[in-house]
Amino acid sequence: MNIGEYISSLSMQDITELLDKYEALGPLPGILFPFVEAFLPFLPIIVIIMGNAAAYGLWKGFLFSWLGIVAGSICIFALTRRFGRSFSAYIHRKYPRGRAMFEWMERKGFSPIFIMACFPFTPSFLLNVFAGLTQVSTGSFVLAIVLGKAFNVFLISLVGSDIFSIFYHPWKLIFVISLFSLIWVIGRRLEAHYRTK
Repeated sequence: MNIGEYISSLSMQDITELLDKYEALGPLPGILFPFVEAFLPFLPIIVIIMGNAAAYGLWKGFLFSWLGIVAGSICIFALTRRFGRSFSAYIHRKYPRGRAMFEWMERKGFSPIFIMACFPFTPSFLLNVFAGLTQVSTGSFVLAIVLGKAFNVFLISLVGSDIFSIFYHPWKLIFVISLFSLIWVIGRRLEAHYRTK
């Protein structure tokens, strides 16, 4: 098993144990794990967020995960904006029909980025890169990511901070599964709608 396979196979308990092991480093591991995930999208971000919430508690776990994810997203966006111009031109040449998607995001700006950032199942790496290839303003992107990821990360942290009580109260488990399913379905419908449009 290579390092990538090992990291992507980590469970929430493994991550919690790692965070406990490096407790002396304070919040650094809790911020660093989600930050690194922005560059390595195969890492299990939901498990990382839940592990942070279990290790640090709801509020600190949420804060550390949110800081790491937002910082990583802004870095990917900035790097793409800085070095991705030729790639953007290549996409426009290779997939001329994709230009409408770029123009739609540029026209709407904040809203589509915010909505996609809210959903736990949106591939953040692709969202950050795609936004970086458009002419969306940096301010609109940062605001949408900061607010959207706050909702997203808090929802996952809420589950992770008290994961065991959920199994003792079946209604909580049903509620969480229903909420995640609803968000996923809405996200898929929005994705399909805008792709068709």
